[in-house]
Amino acid sequence: MASTADIRNGVVLSIDGQLWNVVDFQHVKPGKGGAFVRTKLKNVMTGKVVDRTFNAGAKVEIENVDRRDFQYLYNDGESFVFMDVDDYDQINIPAATVGDAANFLLENQQVQIALNNGNPLYVELPASVVLEITYTEPGLQGDRSSAGTKPATVETGYEIQVPLFLETGTKVKVDTRTGDYLGRVN
Repeated sequence: MASTADIRNGVVLSIDGQLWNVVDFQHVKPGKGGAFVRTKLKNVMTGKVVDRTFNAGAKVEIENVDRRDFQYLYNDGESFVFMDVDDYDQINIPAATVGDAANFLLENQQVQIALNNGNPLYVELPASVVLEITYTEPGLQGDRSSAGTKPATVETGYEIQVPLFLETGTKVKVDTRTGDYLGRVN
């Protein structure tokens, strides 16, 4: 058990049997009354964000979370197979745990996986990835009726909005957190 003085950004707490990642914290010592710690916690499994206040000196349970580098190998239908880049062990992660990260995963891509007691918690992608457009409608020059964007399918099968001038076969940079188009890659 640890106290509230050990709370930092990125620490994972175990509260009521669930794992919560500390997104933000603030030690507050008001002029009147006891000190407390105001935190913003994100549920590791569901992604739900809540605000929680702890009295100063209260006991909290800090979980050991190991973030390691893995390489994505393939999808076998029901789970995604990753390889540890240090010891070459393979790990199967269910699609529910991978979540939206599956929209941006390419074979041989480097990712970070958070493990707690050997159990995968979540897959963390780089902030942006380079993907090739596999299909998009031809854009007409000067056509601005649709605010200058059109749907395009990238090589992972995910659909994003891109500017009208982009064509099939173009490589684009995509934000993995929001799925937004960031720019062309030459």
